Amino acid sequence: MIRAFDAFSLPMLRLLDAEDAHRLAIRGLRMLPYARPRPDDPKLAVRAFGLNFPNPVGIAAGFDKNAEVPDALLRLGFGFAEIGSVTPKPQSGNPRPRIFRLERDEAVINRLGFNNDGAEVVLRRLAARAQNGGIVGVNVGANKDSLDRTQDYVRLIETFAPVASYFTVNVSSPNTPGLRNLQQAAELDDLLARVIDARERVRKNAGDSPVLLKIAPDLSLADLDDVVHVARSRRVDGMIVANTSIGRPSTLREQTRAKEQGGLSGRPLFRLSTRMVAETFVRVEGAFPLIGAGGIDSGGAALTKIRAGASLIQLYSSLVYKGVGLVESIKADLSSTLLRTGREALSEIVGADAATITAEDWPG
Repeated sequence: MIRAFDAFSLPMLRLLDAEDAHRLAIRGLRMLPYARPRPDDPKLAVRAFGLNFPNPVGIAAGFDKNAEVPDALLRLGFGFAEIGSVTPKPQSGNPRPRIFRLERDEAVINRLGFNNDGAEVVLRRLAARAQNGGIVGVNVGANKDSLDRTQDYVRLIETFAPVASYFTVNVSSPNTPGLRNLQQAAELDDLLARVIDARERVRKNAGDSPVLLKIAPDLSLADLDDVVHVARSRRVDGMIVANTSIGRPSTLREQTRAKEQGGLSGRPLFRLSTRMVAETFVRVEGAFPLIGAGGIDSGGAALTKIRAGASLIQLYSSLVYKGVGLVESIKADLSSTLLRTGREALSEIVGADAATITAEDWPG
């Protein structure tokens, strides 16, 4: 079914405007017939943030912004789905066009700007599927015109705690002016203190709600020191490394399109984001697990990210070029690696190469 879906959809979607293609993909997933997913190799199971993931491959936030198709994504073989980013109030985001494919680079630039249906609508959808099971995280962000962005995050924690498997506090999107300032130590400390406090207030009625922090790949190592120190001191449950980049590697082939403003994702982000995973891993010192994101487009890339320090991984841009069959391909490669090396679980290799990677020259 997945091969047929990719064979039919990929050529057609690539002919369309990127955002129109995305909307069509969402509609296609909504109409996808129900099919029980193939059972995962038990060796691929991951325990992280107090949750049991059937496999480590997740769909990153940004694909299903409005919680329209989380169950369809889980049926396609993802071990977890992250919806959002969601803001308290609906917002339309930045003017179109705002998504650009860099075909020869297998990359994407977006400047969407947290376009979403708003908390009320998304909550209704998540509540309607709450009994379906599966791990569905909620990525939360602030409205562009908010007078108190920290309060936006607090409200969203309180709102979604009963239906979220976990939360991702997104302070790293480059497409909301000033949002990345929340990664600075003092502001981040205040934000996480209030978010964790909100989580604790609703715990009695809503149950446990792990809180993860999503950071940019463009942080300096000094800034990363501060971010990890704050995250550890405020006892977050994990971090996602990393969001899209405002940088433009000199190796990009699509130089004209690369001049578009927004966050870069896809294959060109792999080396930088992997380096940031390793740098974060050695700083965290086992205090909490990491999710690695950025440029994962094969089983080998997934394995590299895990050996850099990621307990779980997330995909998005690579699906534009490889299709959803990539999910099963990655899982098969990971299972083969464990079998070939005599390992019983992925946890045995998480961070195995982190020290080596941090000693290499900085990615260009």
